[in-house]
Order: sequence, then structure tokens, then C-alpha cells
Amino acid sequence: MIRELHEKLINKKITSVQLTEEYFAVIEKKDKELNAYLTLTKKLAMDQATKVDEKIARGEKIDLLEGIPGAIKDNICIAGIRTTAASKILDNYIAPYDATVITKLNAVGVVMLGKTNLDEFAMGSSTENSAYGVTKNPSDLERVSGGSSGGSAAAVAAGEAVWALGSDTGGSIRQPASFCGVVGLKPTYGRVSRYGLLAMASSLDQIGPIAKSVEDAAIIFSAIAGRDKHDATSTDSFDKKFEDYLTGEVRGMKIGIIKEYQAGLDAEMKKIIEAVIEKYKKLGAEIVEVELPSAKYALATYYIIQPCEVSSNLARFDGIKYGMRNDDQKSSDFKDADFSEDKNLLETYLDTRQYNLGAEAKRRIMLGTYSLSAGYYDAYYLRAQKVRTLIKNEFEKVLQKVDMVLTPTTPTPAFKIGENTADPLQMYLEDIFTVTANILGVPAISVPAGTIKIDDKDLPIGFQLMGKWFDEENLLRAADAYEKNKS
Repeated sequence: MIRELHEKLINKKITSVQLTEEYFAVIEKKDKELNAYLTLTKKLAMDQATKVDEKIARGEKIDLLEGIPGAIKDNICIAGIRTTAASKILDNYIAPYDATVITKLNAVGVVMLGKTNLDEFAMGSSTENSAYGVTKNPSDLERVSGGSSGGSAAAVAAGEAVWALGSDTGGSIRQPASFCGVVGLKPTYGRVSRYGLLAMASSLDQIGPIAKSVEDAAIIFSAIAGRDKHDATSTDSFDKKFEDYLTGEVRGMKIGIIKEYQAGLDAEMKKIIEAVIEKYKKLGAEIVEVELPSAKYALATYYIIQPCEVSSNLARFDGIKYGMRNDDQKSSDFKDADFSEDKNLLETYLDTRQYNLGAEAKRRIMLGTYSLSAGYYDAYYLRAQKVRTLIKNEFEKVLQKVDMVLTPTTPTPAFKIGENTADPLQMYLEDIFTVTANILGVPAISVPAGTIKIDDKDLPIGFQLMGKWFDEENLLRAADAYEKNKS
């Protein structure tokens, strides 16, 4: 789609301003129901589009992404634009600087339509934890769009953006991509700078693209990847154009099927995954069954390490330096709050966090604080880190036998809004297939695999490929080969 729109722009069949206006018209029509966007950046978008049109009018060459409208998850900073992370505690926060990914996208002249909805501070699998309401699934408005990048995935799926950026800590790009029937790429940890991403779990977070096709995801990824002086964990991409590796050829490639991940799948899901496997066989890939015995501990490991890092990272949100203080909001929403002038500093901190952080954020802060506390650190956090190393060592052995691993992205299609909210453990199980890639830091991609009919609605479902560290080239090539030959 990006390439087609690029051709239309350079051949003057459409202007970037017209294209941008078309997308705002779709947003105007659909987003009251979907709730994919938290903030629209119309002035910024029109200014960006106008500059591209002026460049084309002068006969200058434009980048493949130049003038193409996209959306940005609202935990990524854009200078001068409100950045809430879908939390009331940052309701009035205006970002003072651009995230590195925004600087990179500005350098290639993209058009930014707005900031998309998410679970508060990216904590969740359904966007139901947003302080600004749930984002609904374009395939069925009674169902969730997934999370935490639900707004970005829904915007792309509903035609409210050509592409979007999300962040992925335990599956937050891939799971909503699967639920919404689009492509979502979590790059290798360090491939994309995290500078300007509101930190949730720093050893797990990674920014990545959501798009309608593998090629579009590769094009966005090419623009945002690379070394950044502001992020010591980032690495050089050597200006690779990852879209150039999409040959459609997987002959001779070895794809692993993790034995432990096949158990427990329901019949419909198993049928879809088996069809994907058969397609790869027909394309010439070799399918190899592999074992990852410690995979069963991945979810538990993730839900110790991640809350511990959350507890540390969210300590900065105290209403003093960042965001709202409870006494900024003397409204009925805070009828139980103490707004007296004689509170001490600790009471101000506690009141601000009590009334401005949501239930899931509080839950994870408390889990993390408990796991890091004296007497429990060794039993929980330290042990989880040891298991993380064990899983990594096992995965390294697997990758000596195969080029990548194929799994479902999610155990089910999108669930109904409210279905899992009363049971946090059931919600956490939505990440069972995705967290491993974050624990290991390997790249992973979700690709649409088919649909499952429930209540007369065709609900999308995706499959996941997890590759070797810094081998997005082969991962994207394999994903693209399936996409081009799936019919």
C-alpha cells in the first residue's frame, strides 16, 4: 500500500494534502465508535503534507514514506503534542522533545495524523485499561482490539491510518495485530531506539511498526531502525532497506515448531496453524519439531520481571515533576481526595498516585515492589532472571537447528469487551505465546493467518514467527513469502 500511494504521489494522481484529508475524513466517520485515537494532530499533519506537495511540485525526489499518513502510539513523545500513555496522571503532559523514532520519521517526511489509544502505560492486552475508554475491534465492535497497542492496530485495520507505531513489552504489537488482522513487527531488542518512549519495562520494551502488509512494516522498520546516542542499548542497522530482502523465497529455510506450544490449542486454532505449516512446506521450507522445555515458565518469568521494572520506572510519576497533582483536579471524580493545604510531601505523592493511576498500573506497581522488597528479591526477581537465562540458553540451542520458530500469536481470537476484566490471570494468559520473544530480545512478527467465525462474525487470527537476534531480514522474508502465497 505504501509503495502504491508513493507512485500516486510522484505521478501527481493525488496530493499528500488530499490523502491526509481523506484519512481525517475516515477518522471523523469511524472513530467515534472505535476510539482508536486520543489526540488528532491536524495542524501538524497538514503542515507536513503541504511540505511534501511543495517538494513534488519543485520536481524534487521524495522518500518512499514521504507524505504517507500514519499514527503514533500515545506513549511515544512528539514535541509540543500531548502524550498521556492513556493515564490520567499525564492528562496535561505536553512532550518537550521528539522521540528518536519521531526524529527519524520526520527526516523522511511522513505525515502524522495523531496519537493512538493504549492500555495505561502499555499495561494490558485489551486497551480496556485506558483511562480514556476501550478501543473496539473493527471486525466486531463488541470485542477488544487487543493491547496494549490496540489503538494503533485498530486504526490501521479500519483504514484510519496507512501505518502506525506501537510498542511491544510482552506482545503489545503482535497481539493486537493478530486480533485486528494486520501485520505487527517487534524488532530485536536494541534495533530501534527507545529514547522518547515512556518507559514501562526497560529490558523488554521495543518500538515497532503495525501495517497492512509485511512490505509496509519493513518500509517503516527501515526508517526507524538504527543506533542512537541517546539509547545505549541501541545498535547500528547500517542503513539497511529491509524491504529489499522480501524475495518471496523460503526454499531450504528451516522453521521450528515448538512442541510445548502446540498442546492445548483448540481445534479451530490448530487447524489454522496447521494450514500455515502446510503452506510453508509447499513453498519449500523444512519444518522441524523442536523442544523448549522451559517455555512453560516464560509467562511467570515475564510477570515477575516486568512488574519489577514497572515499579521502578513509574516511581517518577508523582505529580511534582511530571503530570497531574490530585489538587489540580477538584472535581466529582476525586470526591474522596484530601485537598487540604497542610499535607506533607509524602501525602501529596500518595494522593496523586491513588487518584490518577488506574487499577492495573497499581496492581503491577505493587507486585513489582513486593518482588523487589527485602526478603523476597532472591525468591522472585533474582530467580526470574535465572529462568530468563535458562530459556535463552535453550532457545539458542533451538536456533542452531532452525532459522526461526513458528507459533500461534494468541490462544484465541479477540474476546468480548469486559469478558476477562474480572480475572487478571486470564488476561495475562493472552500473552502466553508472545512474551518469550521479549524475554529473549529476539525479533518476532505476527502475520494474518485466517479468520474464525464466532457469533456470525469473522474474527481475524494471526501466526507468529520468532527469529534469530538481529535477523529481521530472514524473518520478514519468511513472513512476506507466506503473505504473497497464502491464497
